[in-house]
Amino acid sequence: MIKLSVNINKVATLRNARGGNVPNVLKVAQDCQLFGADGITVHPRPDERHIRYDDVYALRPLITTEFNIEGYPSPKFIDLVCKIKPDQVTLVPDPPEAITSNAGWDTIRYAGFLKEIVGEFQAHNIRVSIFVDTNLENIRNAAFTETDRVELYTEPYANMYPSSPEKALAPFLEAAQIARSVGLGVNAGHDLNLENLNFMAKNIPWLAEVSIGHALISDALYLGLETAIQKYKSLIV
Repeated sequence: MIKLSVNINKVATLRNARGGNVPNVLKVAQDCQLFGADGITVHPRPDERHIRYDDVYALRPLITTEFNIEGYPSPKFIDLVCKIKPDQVTLVPDPPEAITSNAGWDTIRYAGFLKEIVGEFQAHNIRVSIFVDTNLENIRNAAFTETDRVELYTEPYANMYPSSPEKALAPFLEAAQIARSVGLGVNAGHDLNLENLNFMAKNIPWLAEVSIGHALISDALYLGLETAIQKYKSLIV
């Protein structure tokens, strides 16, 4: 069964636009779990433009499913993760000014850097996932970092899906097969939505987890949060 982790960054973006505490990020996280989400994902950035570091500390005791923290492994981020001890940390190569994650790691160039960080998190019993694209050498080399999983960066799949689902899926299926062959678990995320999620889930049934934020929160504006979560869940079971 593929798990759905709901990224609540966009809820924090809306809160921060006005100040105060509406919408309440902590309440939304609890509601997501109540409505069927298998986990909660947050991505604190250095400028705290959406999820703040204080939010992460406040969320920790409220997460009863799975807590996934994404981010670039800066010293501040590493310290946060080691203190919070989430179930999973997802390492992304984003520079501080990035609007959103838009590339995977070069696991060959940064092999030593990543292996050291992976080891530090695993010493705290935290599962580690590395954000990668469909470059097969990067995926094979990810195994040498001793990470537990990779997360496939799926924006190219989402962009091509409307015109050619099979062509869009092909490199991701091959990437997932290679990851599986070298002993890595496979997550996926970025621009997955109600239109394209089911096709990927049916064709890569051993996906462990999908992390979805922007599309799901946007759909919730029309459908309501509970209905949106249930619709996404129905596409991956």
